[in-house]
Amino acid sequence: MVERAEITGLVLAGGQGSRLGGVDKGLQMYRGQPLARTALERLSPQVGRVMLSANRHLDDYARWGVLVWPDPADLAGYQGPLAGFLSGLQHAETPYLVTVPCDCPQFPADLVARLAEAMHDGVDLVLARTDAGPEPAFCLMRRSLAADLRRYLESGERKVGRWMAQLRRAEVTFDDPAAFFNINTPDDLAR
Repeated sequence: MVERAEITGLVLAGGQGSRLGGVDKGLQMYRGQPLARTALERLSPQVGRVMLSANRHLDDYARWGVLVWPDPADLAGYQGPLAGFLSGLQHAETPYLVTVPCDCPQFPADLVARLAEAMHDGVDLVLARTDAGPEPAFCLMRRSLAADLRRYLESGERKVGRWMAQLRRAEVTFDDPAAFFNINTPDDLAR
């Protein structure tokens, strides 16, 4: 099993927020504080270190006292969540990186522990799933995947599932699909 101190947590807040009218989703208020801050606070006790992936308002995020990394500058255009993964892998100083999206503020408090329990020598990546299917933005991966992911992105690919399908992976099933509810619209945020 992977120890907590060996894992860097990365909150993904670099999306375009197109379904919320193009706003920076991580800075949208949820129960009195920004979504990304809620995710950071929920993730921090589960990992050894924490950082954030963002492409806008980097100074605003940095004021929270967390390291903030944009997508790699040499990858042109919007690359999607895999660019955030790559940035995290390139900047993590621990052997493992776990990712969570900023728009799922109620992810399980035992997420990282359960993913870490499934990580062993024959596995490169462990992802969460519910009965509804995989939750690929919630995953624990080896930092050594950085070169493989860079090649994948440089080939023009962007699909998270396709990249993960090429890896030695494991999945951990979580019983409560509501814990992975993501906020995509103003109505979701209001609820």
